[in-house]
Amino acid sequence: MATAEIIYNGDLRTTATHLKSGTVIETDAPVDNQGKGERFSPTDLVATALGNCMLTIMGIKARDNNWNIEGTKVTVTKIMGTEPRRITGITVVFDMPAGHNLGEKERTILERAAHTCPVAYSVHPDIKQDITFNW
Repeated sequence: MATAEIIYNGDLRTTATHLKSGTVIETDAPVDNQGKGERFSPTDLVATALGNCMLTIMGIKARDNNWNIEGTKVTVTKIMGTEPRRITGITVVFDMPAGHNLGEKERTILERAAHTCPVAYSVHPDIKQDITFNW
């Protein structure tokens, strides 16, 4: 079964619909590539997917162990290169919530879990992944 349907709306904008849920994401070309930059760009989504995936895998591990990581904030920075235009790096910074009460062992388990997310394994090895956990 297909995952998504994407329609080109013109003016460098697309609408993607997740077929199972009906959730919609619009994309726009970035300003530095002839777009308006009013939505996520496709490369923004790739970089953001890494942070989302890592946090989701951490959430699974936390849920399985009855650890609370609600309120964790992740900031993603995409680094673009040229010739050819491509993502050359993704920086992901995790800011864990105050009062999480997780010891060194639990922190290590969560950090290791994050690095095993499918997107981290799917991103080309030439794309540098710089991951920071602020406990």
